[in-house]
Amino acid sequence: MFPVVGRAYPTGYSGPTIRFNINHYILPIFKVHGEVSFLASEKIEITPILSIPFEENAYVAHLPDSTDCLIVDPGFEPEKIIDYLERRGLIPAAILITHAHSDHIAGNEVIKNRWPKCQLAIGAADAPKLIDPGLNLSAMFGLNLVSPQADITLEDGEFYTAAGIGLQIRAIPGHSSGHVVYLLTDCNPTIVFVGDVIFAGSIGRTDFPGGDFNQLADGIRKILYALPDSTILLPGHGPTTTVGREKRGNPFVRQAS
Repeated sequence: MFPVVGRAYPTGYSGPTIRFNINHYILPIFKVHGEVSFLASEKIEITPILSIPFEENAYVAHLPDSTDCLIVDPGFEPEKIIDYLERRGLIPAAILITHAHSDHIAGNEVIKNRWPKCQLAIGAADAPKLIDPGLNLSAMFGLNLVSPQADITLEDGEFYTAAGIGLQIRAIPGHSSGHVVYLLTDCNPTIVFVGDVIFAGSIGRTDFPGGDFNQLADGIRKILYALPDSTILLPGHGPTTTVGREKRGNPFVRQAS
């Protein structure tokens, strides 16, 4: 992936205007700095923070006038997240995990140690992977990573609120057996933290243990592609995209005819 300069919206975006405060590049971009750009709407502010190992996107979300925030999928460089929170005067109310692969949970312990009251939330089916290096795939890299256990487990269809932000949880297995996505439906357009379910022009790998291409494709079509085309998808790797763009051009999962 390379930076895209001078374009304020993903290709194919035709929804309502969202104010982008761009740090020279569209979010997110692979630079050593980690914190690279800033997405804001009238109701929520979201900052992607890049973890260089695995080029994984963590996100910090908060209401414009609140010091409470959410962290989504803190990766292998949690110090970047902590630095950003301290500069902004933000306090995490919850860590939201889309799935418990090591590149998405590596920062859990450091952040929980810094803010012990911060609630760690994850889909119920992936919760056991937090404390099992084999299941969270860190053992294959010789890391034997173990996260703190979940404070709360989430089921498909539930609603969860933290930092004043309401989210709907939808289960989309196939990349990881317990993968969930988080829908911010009180935004216009809708915003979804999709983890490794779908990327701009691609999808999550299905060759890991517990992977299943048919499950993944079915979930993408039935859940994500059922959302408005203007829906913004914030993936765990690579640049932001939209439902409309992926329905029209994703070569791995086309919109059902």
